[in-house]
Amino acid sequence: MTTNFKGITVGLALLVACGFNAFAQELNCSVQVMAPRIANVEASVFEALEDGVREFMNGRRWTNDNFNFEERIECTMQINISEAISATQFSGSIQVQSNRPVFGSDYKSPMLFVHDADFEIVWVNGSAINFNMGIHRDNLSSILAYYAYMILGMDYDSFGMESGTDYYIKAQQIVANAQNAAGSGWRAREGKQNRYWLIENMLSQTFRPLRYCLYNYHRKGMDLLYSDIESARLNIGDAIVEMRSTNRIRPASYNLQIFFLAKSDEIIKIFEPAPEPERVRLLPVVKQMDPGNIAKYDAALL
Repeated sequence: MTTNFKGITVGLALLVACGFNAFAQELNCSVQVMAPRIANVEASVFEALEDGVREFMNGRRWTNDNFNFEERIECTMQINISEAISATQFSGSIQVQSNRPVFGSDYKSPMLFVHDADFEIVWVNGSAINFNMGIHRDNLSSILAYYAYMILGMDYDSFGMESGTDYYIKAQQIVANAQNAAGSGWRAREGKQNRYWLIENMLSQTFRPLRYCLYNYHRKGMDLLYSDIESARLNIGDAIVEMRSTNRIRPASYNLQIFFLAKSDEIIKIFEPAPEPERVRLLPVVKQMDPGNIAKYDAALL
């Protein structure tokens, strides 16, 4: 990539190694559409939907930056259709995951891991998925574009301090455009764990420690593990501890839940072999912010 922050770690090395400027779209998104309980709609309809979503995610240019083919952000979308309201109207859920490469290794660090149960779409078999940033055309294109920008925002944040802001703002604009749309997930009043609050929180002052963590955890931690594991681990621990200020104001917030959903296993792998003082320092912090995994943390870090 030719952006300032990513080029330092990955992009320049890849361009030199490849010896050419062959640029690609930003996302390498694997898509799966499942409808195991739908008997009144041909399976080919969902196969076509899967192809359409894949083309939409991977065929668009989402940024003004140039990505080398090898630099595309790896992500997955798993759509589960649970109800066919009509031949063109469906509801279900979408699970979105993304990964980030770790410098000096083949390891991919999980970034975004979200299960969105507010997936209500209208889609005509064989139709193209079109998106316009200025308006809400339909739920399908808006949901897909929203998560594309969330994936980009978190990835950019992990390479440069608050570098994902432009993409979060685009995700927020999609939410604003959808305030009068049919279907749930777009509005503040519909609960605290939906698309509205995910992006509203990410851009709020209260959640700046989370965004700082995305940078310090990855750029000053994960990317240094191959060369200086002790310093890298300390930086990762510091990044996690600093999120306590967010948790004090917004305990059990959706964004912190999503962070630990992606990161809990990775944190354990990093700190299980750490010296006792590091584990003792981190254990109460992660237990407080991620209470659903207390038993797992105790088993590994005590």
